[in-house]
Amino acid sequence: MTFQKYAALVEYDGALFRGFQIQAEGRTVQGEIEKALRNLTGRVIRVQGASRTDSGVHAVGQVISFWVPGGFEERTIVRGLNHYLAEDVSIRGVCRIHDDFDVRRRAVARHYRYAIVNEDTTVPPSVRHMALRVRRALDVSRMRAAARALVGVHDFCSFATSLDEAGSTVRQVYEARVLDHGSVIEFWIAANAFLRHQVRNTVGQLLQVGFGRSGVEVFHELVNRPQRGAAGPAADARGLCLVKVTYEAPLQFAA
Repeated sequence: MTFQKYAALVEYDGALFRGFQIQAEGRTVQGEIEKALRNLTGRVIRVQGASRTDSGVHAVGQVISFWVPGGFEERTIVRGLNHYLAEDVSIRGVCRIHDDFDVRRRAVARHYRYAIVNEDTTVPPSVRHMALRVRRALDVSRMRAAARALVGVHDFCSFATSLDEAGSTVRQVYEARVLDHGSVIEFWIAANAFLRHQVRNTVGQLLQVGFGRSGVEVFHELVNRPQRGAAGPAADARGLCLVKVTYEAPLQFAA
């Protein structure tokens, strides 16, 4: 029997997941999709993700890949998997990819958003569920001034944790912006790759700047003169969302 390789665009509410990657215990996004693939095809099929989101982190643009027996149409895969998946994870589209296409290694950038709302701000429950709630006003201008230092190629070991795997801590950040929508403050960051907890540690340090507990210059020093694990504390996972994974040639997902 011949098999074909597909990529899929995945969205999930990470609140009840112990992260994307399958583990010995606990519910994971990868585990749920693999169970759905087994129900759909009758076979054990492994899933690869483009980014390994942590426990509690959400996604609207995760990309995965898997092999299925020949004969399955894209529409059948989307509808079939969504039939077997729970309400907090869904397949937004699939597309056929080359057998040697690696969705993790071929990605050129990952784009994340972190959302923050004030306790006194009236926002829809769906937004509050996926945002960090703070009790004090934030100085967004100071946060923006701090975030500018992130863009470029830097050693981000200040924003690493003891859980990081060994290897280089140098990454290239393409975008780092702080947006003020009134009811919601968003931090957007895109990079070729991220260290474990890097975005949450970055947001945690930006919050210190926004609250006036730390200075813009201190933040810049953490970027320009890295000190392993010095940034943080890490912001809660609930505000973080993987928005998009990009490739040199965009994948053409069909629903």
